[in-house]
Amino acid sequence: MLPRDTFAGQVVAVTGGGTGLGKAIAVEFGRLGATVAVLSRKPEHHQAGVAAVEAVGATARAFGVDIRDPDAIADAFDAIEGQLGPVRVLVNNAAGNFPQPAEDISPRGWRAVTDIVLDGTFFCSTEFARRCQAAGQPGVILNIAATYAWTGGPGTSHSAAAKAGVVNLTQSLAVEWAPTGIRVNGLAPGLFPHEDVPVQMRADTPEGLASLARTIPAGRVGQPHELGWAATYLCSPYAAYLSGHTLVLDGANWLRRGLRMPDFVPVREQFPPRAD
Repeated sequence: MLPRDTFAGQVVAVTGGGTGLGKAIAVEFGRLGATVAVLSRKPEHHQAGVAAVEAVGATARAFGVDIRDPDAIADAFDAIEGQLGPVRVLVNNAAGNFPQPAEDISPRGWRAVTDIVLDGTFFCSTEFARRCQAAGQPGVILNIAATYAWTGGPGTSHSAAAKAGVVNLTQSLAVEWAPTGIRVNGLAPGLFPHEDVPVQMRADTPEGLASLARTIPAGRVGQPHELGWAATYLCSPYAAYLSGHTLVLDGANWLRRGLRMPDFVPVREQFPPRAD
């Protein structure tokens, strides 16, 4: 989609870049010349992310970090700068989610999602911004949101609330940091099936998530590389005047509203209690 040297000489950090859509985003940055820092808590994810980026001929390094911990984030940025150079693009992709009726979500379960999705995005963004500002250099942040940040949805009260915070944070930080040359945008993906989708979040059919193509106006689900294309564009010089915007990429699915809707299924029927 973009010239192959679009990010040449730049270090791009992708949280949660070792699996799923984060890995797909990391690969597209690598394809466009970036050196990619793959950030993840789990060592088993590091190798997969680095291998995927290296497979397209790019350079990647893995860095362990718990984005719920501001000190750990600072240490990770120090390590990246020491090995690769200063980060100029940050993709806040790491997330946590598990579908569950709101009354069944424990305080610990609530925090397990909000601490990563909202707090982690804020902590990583502010660490990144302070370093860019201290160096007098511009920077770009891309936050991965979700369409239910605007609509809510059954079984997603914790994640939807956190993602709504991310959308609002994207707008606030864009205004605050524009004078220092830091752009902040969001990307809200629809259905993008990939090999790392948790079993409990797959459609209950032999086709899995792909069966949901029939519910999407575009007639298909998204391909992970298409999300990578959108992410790289939003962070590229070709979007230099774009900041504070969250792009929805879902084949027009979240706008599918009308008087004739599918049958309503209560949340308890969608997510029945698990048998002990």
